Amino acid sequence: MLKVKMVSGKEAQLKIEYPCSWDYKVIGEDPTLIKDAVNRICAPTTPVLTYSHTSSGGKYHSFNATLIVENQETRLAIFEALKQDPAIKMVL
Repeated sequence: MLKVKMVSGKEAQLKIEYPCSWDYKVIGEDPTLIKDAVNRICAPTTPVLTYSHTSSGGKYHSFNATLIVENQETRLAIFEALKQDPAIKMVL
């Protein structure tokens, strides 16, 4: 569960309770390579991959990858590994 404490209208503290479901949005050019990279990086956990969008020119494709992460270290390690994969141009 994600908890945000508001102080004077600003987010002051972000608290994530683990394990939790986490979503990564991944963007790249080749849908097959994107899916393969996400599945490889998230193993042994199998993410739920859902198609999100194709750019207006058709060059870029985005997917939402949802999975259960056990702790902050795992969540951040997956994020960094996704960013480093050549099939993935951007991770949000």
